[in-house]
Amino acid sequence: MKIIECVPNFSEGRNQETFEAIKEEVAKVKNAKLLSLEPDADYNRVVVTLAGDEEGILNATLSACRAAAQNIDMRRHKGEHPRLGAIDVVPFVPVANVTTEECVKISEKFAELISKELKVPVYLYESAARKADRKSLSSIRQGEYEGLESKLTDPNWAPDYGNAVFNPKLGAIVTGSRFFLIAYNVNIKSNDVKYSKEIGEILRESGYAKRDEKGNVIKVDGKTVKVPGRLKEVKGMGVALEKYNITQVSMNLTNYNVTPMHVAFEEVKKEAARLGVEINGSEIVGLVPLESMLQAGRFYSGGKETDEKKLVGIAIEKLGLSALHPFKPEEKIIEYMI
Repeated sequence: MKIIECVPNFSEGRNQETFEAIKEEVAKVKNAKLLSLEPDADYNRVVVTLAGDEEGILNATLSACRAAAQNIDMRRHKGEHPRLGAIDVVPFVPVANVTTEECVKISEKFAELISKELKVPVYLYESAARKADRKSLSSIRQGEYEGLESKLTDPNWAPDYGNAVFNPKLGAIVTGSRFFLIAYNVNIKSNDVKYSKEIGEILRESGYAKRDEKGNVIKVDGKTVKVPGRLKEVKGMGVALEKYNITQVSMNLTNYNVTPMHVAFEEVKKEAARLGVEINGSEIVGLVPLESMLQAGRFYSGGKETDEKKLVGIAIEKLGLSALHPFKPEEKIIEYMI
């Protein structure tokens, strides 16, 4: 059986009715399963994880997006996390017996159908991108929802599907196929977001703008000079988490074989110590592959432990994955869910 994961991110983290509507619609679909639905009130965002075969995952994703579109209005949306629309990003991820190319085709079919049905512009990213400057989600999201109406007047930003017409209620959608992404946040014991922001900029692959002695951004031929970040395949930023009175270095690990979770965690810890602040564990938003947990377990056990259950337990303890809420392997590790 082919297993494809889809992880739609919707711009709503507080309305239980919206979450229930998404669950109800997905439950009606054959050959697909809702694996998790994780809202965050501060981000005002919910991460939904679905899995199924080719037909099931497409239908389940369309159903979830229809429910979200009925219940979310971007004209009233405020939140910490960057976003382009109500149905912000919809990645299709190969899990078993399926290729990235096949997932690209599914994302294109999704884009074609949803753009017509909801009358919303859709952009393709990552492996589905048709233009170099659209491979990165952050590039497409630049200007966010608030700048989208103006962005759509630029011929260079005509959508891949749908018309270049601003939809004030829904904004725009980004879809495509990518490697398994781990949404991984490290907690900083400070309510001043400047520390998390600085750490995120230093570690993320894209780095940060180089400045002169007066603090002015240095440009050459009109282009900002960038200082490369330390960690490859990492996107990062600092965000406030008001309900816990802390901040987070919020990261997307886009290839955990290049930069594993434990490496990201240890680098954040190192930078936090340099800045004179402490960390308090970390969290995984959505699901995580078993191998990523085993990598951390092997690292922290010095390669001496081989038992799978014990390795997972070591990873949970050393990464502090239960610092904010209990980490339950049977509900967070994708292989244990399918």
